[in-house]
Amino acid sequence: MRGSVALGRGALRFRGWVPLALLVLLMLGIGAYVDGRSSAFLTQYNLNSLLLTALPLSFVAIGQASAMLVGGFDVSVGALMTMGVIVASYTMTDGLAWWVLLFGSLAVVGVGAVVGLGNAVLVRLIRLPSIIATLGTLSVLQGISLALRPIPAGSIGVDVQDAFNSSASFVPYGFVAVLVLAALLDFWLYRSASGLTARAVGLDDTSSRRLGAPAERVQWRAYVVASTMAGFGAFFLGAQLGVGDATPSTGTSYTLQSIAAAVLGGASLAGGKGSFVGAVFGAVFLSLIVNILPFVGWSDAYGQISIGGLTLAALVLYQGGAVWGQARAAWRVLRRPAVAAG
Repeated sequence: MRGSVALGRGALRFRGWVPLALLVLLMLGIGAYVDGRSSAFLTQYNLNSLLLTALPLSFVAIGQASAMLVGGFDVSVGALMTMGVIVASYTMTDGLAWWVLLFGSLAVVGVGAVVGLGNAVLVRLIRLPSIIATLGTLSVLQGISLALRPIPAGSIGVDVQDAFNSSASFVPYGFVAVLVLAALLDFWLYRSASGLTARAVGLDDTSSRRLGAPAERVQWRAYVVASTMAGFGAFFLGAQLGVGDATPSTGTSYTLQSIAAAVLGGASLAGGKGSFVGAVFGAVFLSLIVNILPFVGWSDAYGQISIGGLTLAALVLYQGGAVWGQARAAWRVLRRPAVAAG
């Protein structure tokens, strides 16, 4: 009995569920409104299309949440997804033996892991700001992708596309996998010693280091996870595109969307806070906004405005307390000379 009470109190103290609950309520409200305007919204075909669209973003949002957890950003994830699609267009085509396809899969994920290591070197060893470091990586990846595929070419195998797009009813198997992965990562983050260490490093790197926390290892891991998740996202993006396309529009949009999804899911720009399940639901929410545009008769411009406005609202709602606390602390500092003079 006492254990149940303690568990309930712990759940109340854990605020990570608040953004998730708000996202779910908002999605239900939007869904009910759109369903009232069009009966085609809740069809199996449309719901399946919605979740398939959200799949690549879900993986990259998990990765972005990992980088934001330690107080950083990875703006190279979109270009990395494009690079992953290009690699898949060479190694996962029709007519290849299963072991070649397996090698191709490892190559896509391997590219992500290598890029993550490179970003970690730039941020932790060379001490570049994460935005500057990963912006440089973005340019390099875009250049390599364009050199490999100057024009769209290299069909990704039909069997590969079918495998990554397969579903049970309207729910893609890949979405079930990413949701389970996110739940396991949240369990690790909030129910393990290493997860607590990761949050502590994100909140205060210097103090954590003084207390003996392996801050360097935590931050290296965060950037490797961010890029590796983008590599997994590239699988599903490639399965939807079906061709190696290096144009900037292929994956670039996923960078800002991944940040928005992580923020909507409860991630803090200052680090030390977030939810991987929240990031997945943030990705679904952003995909929902795009999905409903034809049903409500809005243009893409309204969709982009809505996404930007809701992201800003999430920042104010979830992190306004921290900003207000900093403002009050600054005000107390400014008042001290006047109080002393009085």
